[in-house]
Amino acid sequence: MAKVLLFPSYAAILLTATLTTIGVQSEVNAQHVMYSPIPLRTNNEISDGLTDRDIPTGEGGFSRDYLVRLQAEDQVVIDLTSDEFDTVVKLIATDGLVVGENDDGPDGTTNSLLFARITETGNYTVRVLAFGQTSGGNFNLKVTRLRQAEDM
Repeated sequence: MAKVLLFPSYAAILLTATLTTIGVQSEVNAQHVMYSPIPLRTNNEISDGLTDRDIPTGEGGFSRDYLVRLQAEDQVVIDLTSDEFDTVVKLIATDGLVVGENDDGPDGTTNSLLFARITETGNYTVRVLAFGQTSGGNFNLKVTRLRQAEDM
């Protein structure tokens, strides 16, 4: 009789482990498929919102990513403003290295203003974050090419 009781327990453990493994694998695949930065054109201002349903930063806050195509020798300015949260903006190269970041702009507000010179042509990520452990709010974002490679 003990063998009959052990088999269902063993089967239950095996089934639980299998389902957990499948669940973890499905979650990993779902996260991979779900990540897709929002396309962003230069010289075009957008209004959007940052919420706790965006990408967790691992520091208690959240971020939202935008994808922009830039050319070598472009000079760009990224302007991120919000009346609802303290903004942080990052420009990230294709290889994942941070090209530049800004927390508070030169105007004394908590808005962000970032200037960058692009050295390699490629798709860059503009990451919008809330400073600290806040969930965010509404914001305006604009990427402007001050000087394009072909103007030089």
